[in-house]
Amino acid sequence: MKQSSKVIIVAIDGPAGAGKSTVAKTLARKLGYLHIDTGAMYRCVTLKALRSKTNLESNHDLENLAKTSNVELKPGEPENKVFLDGEDVSKEIRTPEVTKSSAFIANCVPVRKILVARQQQMGRVDSAPYGGAVLEGRDIGTDVFPDAQYKFYLDASVEMRAKRRLRDLEKAGTQTTLESVMADVQARDDRDMNRAVGGLRKTADSIIMDHSELSVEESAEELYQFIRQHPR
Repeated sequence: MKQSSKVIIVAIDGPAGAGKSTVAKTLARKLGYLHIDTGAMYRCVTLKALRSKTNLESNHDLENLAKTSNVELKPGEPENKVFLDGEDVSKEIRTPEVTKSSAFIANCVPVRKILVARQQQMGRVDSAPYGGAVLEGRDIGTDVFPDAQYKFYLDASVEMRAKRRLRDLEKAGTQTTLESVMADVQARDDRDMNRAVGGLRKTADSIIMDHSELSVEESAEELYQFIRQHPR
């Protein structure tokens, strides 16, 4: 479903654990578009800050770190690969420590400006050969691509999102409880929604979909069918 005349942008926003990354990757494959995992970019800067013991409360230090960070997103199976300065950090950026500290990076205005500019470049230029891009995060349809042809807000219940996160943690060898993960998910929702810059919110033209009871494939198919039935 490639477009020759213009680049199509599909923005998928929503809370943590709603399945955005996997749904976006699957949808991009169905459309033949480039998939851009924006959250991975913030996690890369977070990982680099932790490794270098950079002051997470210093906007100046974090800005310099982001400027010198080379983040690459490459297609892969079963998951896309994320490279930081040439190193595959696909697993390292998903650890609880990075997740916990990523709020400092997400709230850093200078870093957000740098990464948003990179995301816009990737969406408008890098995705041109594909005809379009699928981006997911918290602020894609509001800040990164407010003019996106398609804006989806993918939601799911706190319990369902916590169960998905728990499965991911267990696969990574991290032992915890559903109650603990649910508390973390709710706390992250509060942070994301009340963030001064790049906060999670719906727009007037967001297409809201609750996929609590749908599989990844079913969710991606529902979005795919909507795009097919509403060409823009």
